[in-house]
Amino acid sequence: MGLQAGIVGLPNVGKSTLFNTLSNARAQAANFPFSTIEPNVGVITVPDDRLNMLEKLVKPRKVIPATVEIVDIAGLVKGASKGEGLGNQFLGNIRSTDAIIHVLRCFRDDNVIHVDGSVDPVRDKQVVDTELELKDLESVDRKIQRMEKQARNGEREALAGIGLLKDLRTHLDSGKPARSFPVRAQDREQFISDLFLLTSKPVIYVCNVDEASVLVGNSYTRAVEEALEEEQAEILSISAAIESEIAALDSFEDRKAFLSDLGLETSGVVRLVQSTYHLLHLITYFTAGEKEVRAWTIPDGMLAPQAAGVIHTDFEKGFIRAEVIRYEDYIRYGSESACRDNGKMNIEGKDYQVRDGDIMHFRFNV
Repeated sequence: MGLQAGIVGLPNVGKSTLFNTLSNARAQAANFPFSTIEPNVGVITVPDDRLNMLEKLVKPRKVIPATVEIVDIAGLVKGASKGEGLGNQFLGNIRSTDAIIHVLRCFRDDNVIHVDGSVDPVRDKQVVDTELELKDLESVDRKIQRMEKQARNGEREALAGIGLLKDLRTHLDSGKPARSFPVRAQDREQFISDLFLLTSKPVIYVCNVDEASVLVGNSYTRAVEEALEEEQAEILSISAAIESEIAALDSFEDRKAFLSDLGLETSGVVRLVQSTYHLLHLITYFTAGEKEVRAWTIPDGMLAPQAAGVIHTDFEKGFIRAEVIRYEDYIRYGSESACRDNGKMNIEGKDYQVRDGDIMHFRFNV
């Protein structure tokens, strides 16, 4: 399945620098607002040590990791919901993403201009949040007007929808995002989902810090943590400058040594991609054979036929059964045949819920 995360934030907070380290694409990273005009899209591989282990055992002709699309979206300013700056473009681009990576500037550097003249990540967050909430309020108000017209024409369901949407409007008006609005799943599907609200998207906050603050944080990151305490959002401290240096190194060994010198076990890029997976409740299953070893991304809780359909629609239409080996068993016994001989290959039907790390082979007939 395709996954797309949008990097957002005010101008000059480090979005494009972070994007450059995440992908093979190269967005312009300049010291002035709106250096990123069109949304740049980069495709990055999802780090997964399990894929490396399977490659060593199976020795396939090729290895295909899971991927994530990262979109670098033009910086937002106050008034974006009314079209200020590149507001309409910004809000339109973010609407198509699955998740938001909200970059907050948490470092001081007099050589890097801040659009508001001073460094204040909490203020910056509120600027972006307010513009997204204002745009969502517009969408909710328009739908209320449509449903009020339907109610006047005698459509009973419209009355229930109007009440729900007015409660949502009050929620947004109080400065709270749509994702925290308490609503039954069926009501959300019936009355809200077609609005594609910007504040309904899950968010990871990335504090872009200097090198000295990567491990211990600073006053800016602590202010962000305090401001987000009620939201219970995931917060990562990453130095986009350091990540850029890591990405420029040629070998895996050099990158590991660089991280070790900084006292880090993994790069910020790895942590960010893993956090994005967690945020969207995604898991990985594998297919493994001489031709290829491949990682497939699916939502947690997906059943075997739908997981097969991620490979090809015919697999789902003609699904017969799935042959499943747990990753731990595959590593322990070293091959598919050894797992089968030791009773570690399970035959599963249409009701099987795929688990993270499953190694699967699908039988189908069309």
